Amino acid sequence: MQVGNARYVKGSDLPATVPVFPLSGALLLPGGNLPLNIFEPRYLTMFDAAMAAERLIGMVQPSLTEANNYDIDVPVLSQIGCLGRITSFTESGDGRYLVTLTGVCRFRLIDEVSCAKPYRIFKHAPLLTDLTGDDDESAVDREGLLRVFRDFLDANQLEADWDSVERAGNRILVNSLSMMSPFGPAEKQALLEAPDLRSRAETLIAITEIVLAQGRSDGGNVLQ
Repeated sequence: MQVGNARYVKGSDLPATVPVFPLSGALLLPGGNLPLNIFEPRYLTMFDAAMAAERLIGMVQPSLTEANNYDIDVPVLSQIGCLGRITSFTESGDGRYLVTLTGVCRFRLIDEVSCAKPYRIFKHAPLLTDLTGDDDESAVDREGLLRVFRDFLDANQLEADWDSVERAGNRILVNSLSMMSPFGPAEKQALLEAPDLRSRAETLIAITEIVLAQGRSDGGNVLQ
């Protein structure tokens, strides 16, 4: 997989350890772009270190199944996250970093590394199938996915750039819609952990149909 100026095709292309950025409700998928506004001092330090090294950050949600006290600095983490490469980096002028992470591959956390850094570092096991792009894009129910996407937009009075949607391949379409979906942390984690592209599309369709059946509204924005 080509991400920015780097190419990742095998496990040895990735570092054995990675700094992690725990963020509830954030979903990064391979090939997707996740904009971030970094302002907390420890994470400013983490991004400084990443920029001086491999430019890789592990995005992961706090655990959804184990008790977490969100007032502490060391939450229990979900076991599956996604590696992202810093492909855009801007200083705001008021002490913040505005960055974009582009997804490389999902990973499974193994062990936390003891260190004196203000942020957390983990050994990880990358899901190497994400690097090969072997998912069968033709197995995706594109018609069903676009149907529920239209229904969701209509129900919430939203608009989309349909020219871009129609041009997108199934991989980009499924991952982009999953990332921009206005669903909660549990739904985002389910989309992340779907074993393949077809399963992720089916999961996204099912979640959206449930939301539509419940009559929830997230309204008034424009999706592009």
